[in-house]
This record gives sequence, structure tokens and C-alpha cells, in this order.
Amino acid sequence: MAGIGFELRKLMKGESYSSLLMAYTYAGVISSGPWVLSIIAVMLIGIISIPTVIPPALVAVFQTVVTYLIAFSLILTGIVQLAFTRYSADRIFEKEHFRLLPNLNGLLTLVILVSGLLSYPFGIICFPEQSLLFRLLFAATFVVLCCVWVATILLSGLKAYKAILLNFALGYGTALLLSFILRHGNLEGLMLAFLAGQFVLLMGMLYVIFQGYRSRSFVDFDFLKPGRMHKSLMLTGLFYNLGIWADKFVFWFHPLTGSQVIGPLRASEVYDLPVFLAYLAIIPGMAVFLVRMETDFVEYYDRFYDAVREGGSLSYIYEMKDEMVRISREGIYDIIKVQGIATIIVLVSGPRLLALAHIPQIHFPLLSIQVVATGLQVVFLGLLNVFFYLDRRGRVFFLTALFAGLNTLLTIISIQLGPYLYGYGFAIALLISIAVGMALLDRDLDQLEYETFMLQ
Repeated sequence: MAGIGFELRKLMKGESYSSLLMAYTYAGVISSGPWVLSIIAVMLIGIISIPTVIPPALVAVFQTVVTYLIAFSLILTGIVQLAFTRYSADRIFEKEHFRLLPNLNGLLTLVILVSGLLSYPFGIICFPEQSLLFRLLFAATFVVLCCVWVATILLSGLKAYKAILLNFALGYGTALLLSFILRHGNLEGLMLAFLAGQFVLLMGMLYVIFQGYRSRSFVDFDFLKPGRMHKSLMLTGLFYNLGIWADKFVFWFHPLTGSQVIGPLRASEVYDLPVFLAYLAIIPGMAVFLVRMETDFVEYYDRFYDAVREGGSLSYIYEMKDEMVRISREGIYDIIKVQGIATIIVLVSGPRLLALAHIPQIHFPLLSIQVVATGLQVVFLGLLNVFFYLDRRGRVFFLTALFAGLNTLLTIISIQLGPYLYGYGFAIALLISIAVGMALLDRDLDQLEYETFMLQ
């Protein structure tokens, strides 16, 4: 995030309302752009294809398949995403930039091997009623998606924030164009279009990475050496992604709310669409999160630790610590306020939005609680970000594991209690996790200077 923070700080120095607006707009697009593009692209592919794909129900099947591919690719690569990000940061700190590209290639080799060994047997065995072409496209798409999430790690470190957004737009734009051209090919045509778009996205990302990093070798597995990859970060990445998808899996596979779509894949008609729409409302909160954390908080964070390392006066260290604590708390409260406003807007205009999208009004109560829940997810992400800066890996692991467990348990309970409480499991799980996280953060910030000097 260092490059993005640098660009945002440059925009904020303009000291005008237009500069401020541009900074927040830029942050919103960069932070949530890939998510929003992914959701919009999959929905648009469905809209384009419904009039011509026969039978039209195959469009819903395609969207279900893509959702599963994205979910499981994020969960699988979540095991290495945070750990390899920390590995890359450590190599940069030690001036070993030459290790980054070959180790990324090594990680991609490992990811391709593992994801291929999982997806190809699964695709071939679990979809016996589908064509061989569909099964191969299913497995290949999973492998490419896994590589996309891994490649994003180094692309972020290059300060290539514009390239990330451009490549996502190019990749999903290609998928949209090809879906229009191949829509007569039914399910296989839509899958091929999506796979081609993801491949274009991956190649564009790798091109930028290979241009930005130089190395002495092409492939290296230094990251696999003992102590190079933090196990706590590997577990954190796994549990965070499991937590995000836990309520969806419960609704998909619960007999009261889920139905079979294709092979072993299931969906929930009552739950899925409101959830996807709710995620479009997180852009304001994500913008505030990125601006506050990557500008104001990072500034005082750097000053505090620079003073500690370089022997600053005790009064100055205390002053910088107090400012860092103030900014972190204000940043989290600002996220809550802005996301709260976005939630109110959606709640007021929700019925009209559902009518414009030709979605039954029965989905409005679930949409309402999901908008609240996704707003809480942004707050939760802000908390985790502060803990990461403070290098409290144990705290982050505990909170993500707590969230995953609570989301699963409370979602099951909410289904048993009836339709009026659908979605409350996700929201309450986040609310409890945030409350616990804030209590732990208050404690850690109060003892920050003591623990910092004890670790020196």
C-alpha cells in the first residue's frame, strides 16, 4: 500500500476541495475497484447473455460456477497471500529486491501445481453430465484465478496502482466482449469468455511485474525456507477468507435455503443477489479506510518508530504515539460514520433500486441487513490493518478465526430462527469481532511505547 499512500498524500497536499474529492474518489476506485468490476462484470455477462443463451437458466448456472471459482481460489491462495506479502516486505527492507521476481515465479509454480491437482480431478469427476470442454474450462479458470490473486501481491508493491485497475478493467472488458461474441455457445461459451478475460488480466499483471523487477534468476524457492513465511499469517489469510464466505456456504448447502444448480454446486436464490448488491455500497467506506490509514495514520506511525530507532526525545516519542492513537481511533470512527451514511442512503432508496433492477421487494429486508453487515466488514478491515501495522499477528489471527467461527455458527442459528433473521448471523459475527478487536486495540495502544522499547 506504500505507493498508493504516497499518491494519496500528494493529492491531499493540494489543500483544495477538488484535490480532496479527487483523493477520496481515487482511493475508492483503487480499494474497491477489483471487487466492483468483478461483481458488475459477472452481472453484465448475465444480462448480455440471457436473451440468446438457450435455455436462459444456463446464465444463472454460469454465475454460480464463477462465484464458486472466485470463492475457493481466494480461500486457497489466502494461505499464502499475507505470508508472501510479508516475505516480500522483508526482502525489500533487507535490500534484496533481486529475490522478489524469482520467488514470485516459484510461488506461482507451486500455486499452479496445487490448484491444478485440486481442480482438474474435481472438474472431471464431479460434473459427469457436462461436456469435457466445460470440465476443462472449469479447472483452467480456477488455476488462472489463483495466479491472479498471487500476482496482485507484487503488483501492489510496485506502486502500480493504476496498472492494477487498468488490468482489471482490460481483463473484465475482454470477458464482456467475448461473452457477447460467444453467447451462442451456451455455458461453454460463457466459461471460455470468462477464462480468456482472466488470462488477459494475468498476462497484463505479469508484464508490469517483469518490467518493474530485475533478478539474477528466473525461479527461486527461498520463501519456503524455515522462518521465511509466518505461519500465523498463513492461518490468518485462510480464516479471513473462510470467514467472508462462511455465511454464503451455509445458505448454499442448508436444505432450507439452498438448491442444486450444477453438479455438487448449490446456490441460494433468497440470499445471493442481495449480498452481491450490498457489496456495491462499500465504496465510500473503503475510500475513507484507504485515505485515513494510508495518509494520516502512516505519517505518525513512521514518525513514532523513526524516533524510537534514531533516539528521539521521550517527550517527542510520547507526542507521536498520542497522535498515532488519535488518528487510528478517528480513522475507524470516520469509516463508521461514512459507511453509516451510505447505509442510510441504500435503506431509503432500496425499494426503488430493487424495482429498477426487477428484483422482488421481498428481498429488501435482507438487502438492508446485508448493507449494514458489509459496512461492518469495512470497519473490521480497518481494525485488522492497524493490528498489521503494529505487527500484532497473533491478534489478527485470533480475530479472523473468531469471525469465521461466529459467522458459521450464527448463520446456522439465523436460518433455524426463520427468514426474518436471514443475514443477521453475518452482521452479528462482525459486530462481536469488531467489539473484541476494539477492546484489544485500546489495550495495545495504551501499552505501545512500553512494548516497543521492550522489543528493541
